[in-house]
Amino acid sequence: MSEKIKQLVSLGRRDPLSLCLRAAVWLAAAVTALSLLSVIVYISVKGAPYLKPELFSPHYTTENVSMLPSLINTVFITLLSLLCALPVGIGAAVYLTEYAGRGNRLVAVTAMTAETLSGIPSIVYGLFGSLFFVKFLGLGLSLLSGTLTLSIMILPLIMRSTEEALKSVPDSYREGSFGLGAGKLRTVFRIVLPSAAPGILSGVILGIGRIVGESAALIFTAGTVAERATSLFSSARTLSVHMYAISSNGMYIEQTYATAVVLLLLVMAINALSEAAAKKLGGEKNDG
Repeated sequence: MSEKIKQLVSLGRRDPLSLCLRAAVWLAAAVTALSLLSVIVYISVKGAPYLKPELFSPHYTTENVSMLPSLINTVFITLLSLLCALPVGIGAAVYLTEYAGRGNRLVAVTAMTAETLSGIPSIVYGLFGSLFFVKFLGLGLSLLSGTLTLSIMILPLIMRSTEEALKSVPDSYREGSFGLGAGKLRTVFRIVLPSAAPGILSGVILGIGRIVGESAALIFTAGTVAERATSLFSSARTLSVHMYAISSNGMYIEQTYATAVVLLLLVMAINALSEAAAKKLGGEKNDG
């Protein structure tokens, strides 16, 4: 059998079509890597020289154009949005994957709804949040309105990624748990969810990236006040909204690039921490 595999591999290496496909794959990977590298280098070169201590002052003024209040607001709104979206998204995925029967009409409707919500532009979410949360519910331009809007925005992403992660768990895990006398609920929470944790975390990473980089929806719901939010009902801006606000002013181009550097570093740090957590969870699962 091994000799046949070696022959097929050597034949594939000599086949012109295989060589062309391999070259196309390498080219696509190189273009992706170079695109990311070019963005990082360009933003760093343009913004790093303008990273000064006054940009991290506790309070924003027109002189220092501090981004620290917006950075703190970004962390708060990210944590609150995940706190709202994760239980609903993971719970819905668990029901659709583990409890709903095959061919269930609800599964098909939910899948279509999630795909539709994923394709809606963020500005539409902003308008919905402005009409429903800000005006109809009377929450006003506040951190809470922005949080609820972002929660709805990332909910389909978390739900679908969790659903795919749960489907990737082998059925033998469930059967082994049932064979040892564990019930359905215990199997889901002690066996299935821990095994699917790296895949779920991937969806969380994508959700965090969308929250951190979102500006259109938050302008209509959270507002653009350049101070740290003191409560859930305070109007505040995130780092991406702050960058949009000072760039549209036209007087703080250097500070805009410096803010972009911090935003880029924040996203890279989140991805690095999430990747480390996924590897740790994967290692613990293998050890178990």
